[in-house]
Amino acid sequence: MSAPSFPAPSPTPPELHIASLVVHALPKRLPDVRAAILAVAGSEIHGASDTGKLVVTLEAPSTDDMMARISQIQRLDGVLASALVYQHADTLAAMNEEIGDVHGS
Repeated sequence: MSAPSFPAPSPTPPELHIASLVVHALPKRLPDVRAAILAVAGSEIHGASDTGKLVVTLEAPSTDDMMARISQIQRLDGVLASALVYQHADTLAAMNEEIGDVHGS
């Protein structure tokens, strides 16, 4: 008797994960922390204060990649804390879909 055959799972469509974080760093370590964050793939810094707070966005192709990047930032020397502010994930096709305005154009 042979084992039943099941259809092969369809490949998962490519995704894009986007997250924003507020990172609090030691003010005296801010230049080093900024450089280390910018070395993380898919990262951008959108603002910083003299008190050590940074507004960071990350893009990654999967949940696992996103979590690894967030963990990498949290473990940086000079980082006191980070807080996830926003996270969104969708397929690339959905992210590239054009959305009309309220007037239907």
